[in-house]
Amino acid sequence: METVNIKINGMPITVPKGITVLEAARLAGINIPTLCYLKEINEIGACRICVVEVKGARSLVASCVYPVNEGMEVTTNSPKVLKSRRLTLELILSTHERKCLSCVRSGDCELQRLCKEFGVDDEEKFAGERPKYELDLSSAHMVRDNNKCILCRRCVAACDNMQGIGVIGPNERGFSTHIGCAFEAELGETACVSCGQCIVACPTGALHEKDQTGEVWAALENPEKTVIVNTAPSIRATLGEAFGLPVGTNVEGKMVAALRRLGFDKVFDTDFSADLTIMEEANEFIDRVKNGGKLPLITSCSPGWVKFCEHYFPDMVDNLSSCKSPQQMFGAITKTYYAEKMGLDPKNIFVVSIMPCTAKKFEAGREDQAAAGVPDVDVALTTRELARMIQRAGIMFNDLPDEEFDAPLGTATGAGVIFGATGGVMEAALRTAVETLTGEELQSVDFTEVRGTEGIKEAEYDVAGMKVRVAVASGLGNARKLLNDVRDGKANYHFIEIMACPGGCVNGGGQPTQPASVRNFTDLKALRAAALYEEDKNLPLRKSHDNPVIKELYDNYLGKPGSHKAHEILHTTYVKRGLYNNKD
Repeated sequence: METVNIKINGMPITVPKGITVLEAARLAGINIPTLCYLKEINEIGACRICVVEVKGARSLVASCVYPVNEGMEVTTNSPKVLKSRRLTLELILSTHERKCLSCVRSGDCELQRLCKEFGVDDEEKFAGERPKYELDLSSAHMVRDNNKCILCRRCVAACDNMQGIGVIGPNERGFSTHIGCAFEAELGETACVSCGQCIVACPTGALHEKDQTGEVWAALENPEKTVIVNTAPSIRATLGEAFGLPVGTNVEGKMVAALRRLGFDKVFDTDFSADLTIMEEANEFIDRVKNGGKLPLITSCSPGWVKFCEHYFPDMVDNLSSCKSPQQMFGAITKTYYAEKMGLDPKNIFVVSIMPCTAKKFEAGREDQAAAGVPDVDVALTTRELARMIQRAGIMFNDLPDEEFDAPLGTATGAGVIFGATGGVMEAALRTAVETLTGEELQSVDFTEVRGTEGIKEAEYDVAGMKVRVAVASGLGNARKLLNDVRDGKANYHFIEIMACPGGCVNGGGQPTQPASVRNFTDLKALRAAALYEEDKNLPLRKSHDNPVIKELYDNYLGKPGSHKAHEILHTTYVKRGLYNNKD
């Protein structure tokens, strides 16, 4: 690797050639603040918060886009630099709604944090016209409040550069510039897929999920309701971040304890219905392979991906697995099997899902998701919403003892746990499908070829004398590339897993927000996923078909995977929306 020698604040340092001043400073143990920069996503040098002095340069330079060169001398904290950053913050605040106490991001806002660090107070230095915007409440999953937008364009980059959707962008020019949709359409009128990546990219409270905690508090106070909560596989690996714990800390036990203290009647695990999903999906895959069904079979666990497919690849909707997602399967089984078992009226069961995904809010309201005649899931909360409930209830999360999920729908295998990481659904399905096809027990259940945070992964396995080609994609930009290759005949697979969010659910749009200073230099996806793989490795049961409660469910209620009753309860249909073309 070629290197260069530079000085940062008078300190000599050797750094890789071609990196930016921002990255070089980080290697020297110096954090340069930013507001617009997201590595490999939004590298535009627009906010001017990251400016530094470079000896010989005529003016301050944006460190996030300014490359290092041999002999460069950089000053990151001179009076001139600090004055410039403070002035920039004051200018940003001149058009920013300052309702910080009631803002969902208060205490977790990058703008707020920088203003505190640079001593910017409430005094308006630049009083004048302040634009007023109506809230966009049109979509099922989120609120857009342009009164709090700082025009950093992180959301635009996440939607376009990363996800390849591009339904938002800057409208008008100059002082009138604002972020919106084409022709000022409401977000709910576009092909937005509700992935929420714009929310976790936003440094302020301009974007946030639609808060449904009020509905949950009301249900918990209703004596006629049996309120049941289930938590997605990835939540245990991310919830701790909201309480100051290191990224990748598994807080499963404390999470269960906190949910009990919130007053839920039963605390169950979505990992159980992930195991159930595998039973149905593996059976569906085997059936399509043996009977000439539509291939490749593509997973349907990610509602953001499903909506993306309906909009942009309507010709491939028939490739989607008809299985409901684990969230919806859980609700369906709770209001049918569990309701009958416990003598409960499905109408009086209130199912709450804790999800990493804002698209789950959209999914909960989809048609054909009501196995018992009532919605399978009543409310889907994000990880962030759960954290706020715990905080509001005064629960001292970090001091809680570890507790276990309730039976029977809290019993799961390692296969269910790894659903939260990209490649996890594929690996879990392979564990069951291979044993079913070969009739032999696997010597090793680890299909490591489909693990990792790469955007696209491929593998080929020899199963019962047949070459099975599989692919995994995470992030919708990568999904588009993969499916275009399939459509054009450049790639041929039997089974494809797609997750809407890069890295899978561990990096979902409903997960705890992290500032750019963390996102740009920490592999959140890998650290969070590692916690799930570690739990999988240590569990006594690691294959979905070995789950004893799943066995009992089929023996005494569903019959067998793919049965008529299973299809009525656990499978669904899709819509060929096809409103948008698929040009690269």
